[in-house]
Amino acid sequence: MAENYQANAGNVVAGIDVGGTFTDLIMIDAAVGGVRIAKTPTTVDNQAFGVVAALAETGFPVADIDLIVHGTTTTTNAVLERRLARTGMITTRGFRDVIELGRRTRPQAYGMTGVFVPVISRDLRLEVSERVEASGAVRVPLDEDEMRAAVLQLLEAGCESLVIHFLHSYANPAHELRALEIARKLWPNGYITAGHMLLSEAREFERGVTAAVNASVQPILERYVERLRRELGERGYARDFLIMNGNGGMISARNVTRESAKTVMSGPASGVIAAAYTGRRAGYENLVTYDMGGTSTDVALIRNAEPAVSNEIEIEYAMPIHVPMVAVHTVGAGGGSIARVDASGLIQVGPASAGADPGPICYGRGGTEPTLTDANLVLGRLDPKRLLSVDNPVTPDHVQKIFAEKIGRATGLDGVSAAGAVLKLGNLKMAGAIRMVSVARGHDPRDFALFAFGGAGPLHASALARELGLPKVLVPARPGITNALGCVVADLRHDFVNTVNQPVASLDERRIAEILAAQRGEGEALIAREAVRPQSIRVAHSADMQFVGQTHILNVPLPSGAVSRVELQTLFEKAYFARFKVELPEIRANLVNLNTSVTGVRAAVDLSGLIDPAGRAATLEGALHELRPVWSDGRWRETPVYAREKLPLDAVLEGPAILEQMDATTVLEPGDRARGDADGNIVIEVGAS
Repeated sequence: MAENYQANAGNVVAGIDVGGTFTDLIMIDAAVGGVRIAKTPTTVDNQAFGVVAALAETGFPVADIDLIVHGTTTTTNAVLERRLARTGMITTRGFRDVIELGRRTRPQAYGMTGVFVPVISRDLRLEVSERVEASGAVRVPLDEDEMRAAVLQLLEAGCESLVIHFLHSYANPAHELRALEIARKLWPNGYITAGHMLLSEAREFERGVTAAVNASVQPILERYVERLRRELGERGYARDFLIMNGNGGMISARNVTRESAKTVMSGPASGVIAAAYTGRRAGYENLVTYDMGGTSTDVALIRNAEPAVSNEIEIEYAMPIHVPMVAVHTVGAGGGSIARVDASGLIQVGPASAGADPGPICYGRGGTEPTLTDANLVLGRLDPKRLLSVDNPVTPDHVQKIFAEKIGRATGLDGVSAAGAVLKLGNLKMAGAIRMVSVARGHDPRDFALFAFGGAGPLHASALARELGLPKVLVPARPGITNALGCVVADLRHDFVNTVNQPVASLDERRIAEILAAQRGEGEALIAREAVRPQSIRVAHSADMQFVGQTHILNVPLPSGAVSRVELQTLFEKAYFARFKVELPEIRANLVNLNTSVTGVRAAVDLSGLIDPAGRAATLEGALHELRPVWSDGRWRETPVYAREKLPLDAVLEGPAILEQMDATTVLEPGDRARGDADGNIVIEVGAS
């Protein structure tokens, strides 16, 4: 049925992002400049219901939408919660335990205990006789009878998905390809992953785990896509829809299941893409993105308007997914993070979260544990009358008493001081995550602006910027639905990795050119089959390199066209010096992987209408909502509260101040100065006044 869908990008594009607490939607009509937004509770059991609920809230006929782009946490949640399809693996004899042995690490760096459960249990990992050497030469032919028997054994064991993972298949995939032919004749569905087809690089552990994750989430993602397709079809949507990949690009829902592992960072990636797009338009190309939602906080780095992309993401211990994804660092500190006092009498914030149900106490859904959102409410930073999806309103006094009881009693603090301590500790935890993507990677935070979004990001951004020394904070027009905006502005993108693993001095230059050309050709062919036609194609090549004898690799951008051995050595030495400020010209370089990104660039999207210009007041006083006591720096301050949608575009504000809008609240700390820009962003100069 999907093959008959119309390919139509049209004028009306809806971006939908499913988060842990809310499902966000933004719809832009390019013909008239109209914008509609929606924010509905995430339906955890079936995310498709939350998606269609958000569409219904806009009041726009679903049948008249030209394109839906969707960022999903379906595969992310499945992996993190280990709700995976039963999957079997067939591998080279003697190597069934590769994905369990892993690397010489342990779950707790300073402890001797820890728990690690492999993606595929040992009884479902079978071996067959075959062996390919690292050179690509065949040492032991594939035993096809053993292969057939292994497939049938896994089917009898109730496996729904299959992984074929042979040693050194990146160097010579002949055995994996033949095994795939055999398996397809016996396996009752299409959930078969051959490791080299998903990831053609060395390192059997990483390639095996990536393939195992892909296979184990394929059925889950396909069932979700089909449920959503059915729900949309019942409402008159008769076109294909696109899904965000973790690399920040989009792919047709018809094709997404084949490489399901690439969607694992779908949700966080869309926000980073929106940040890069918004920042470029606003004149800020170097950003640290800070996305604080209900259950976690995601941070990433953007340089020269390009998000950092890595093919070495490890989403939890011993869970490397080595496909290119936006490099996002996540910590368990969100608006719903629960505060508690531990056995030693110290206040802790997260990683446990109140989630969407019951949620923080102030949502009135039965929550009883104090959270960061509740702390903001007690301190006057949130208006209880403006909270979304509140079932039974709860007063700040009631929440304050819970802080006094559950935090203050053990620490000697009253309810307000306890809430202030929880807020400060939450900020310190999130600041640590930002240091991981900036200082820890050799970047000076003072060279970046903090891009704050998510439903809770702008509440904390100014305090975080002070802690880290970032001079400016950029708050987009619609912070709470920025991830959904990323779905609207994202391009089509496909990434490729091929292992070479040879010293540069002995490389065959012709082979390098052939690999890069093949990667480019495959990417262009994939984009040509997508439902959306891009305006242009952009190709970027890079190399993963290291000095011979090193373990860690450095990504080096390559020029388009042919590249010589001398150029490779020179480019690597320059990149190494830029990163470490050390010159080592006497040591030979090693080329590990060749990478290509092929991007289908879509039409530009005008962001100036995200806040309706007709609703803006002529003066700052016209946007003033009220004066409210707000706790900051250890005392209450009478603070002006503005309706952000009514602020004049050229407004200049002095902190302390609070800006309220439907999808987020922005806090200006004392000493801050803020101004608006043409797209409706707020630029905060930290401590400027």
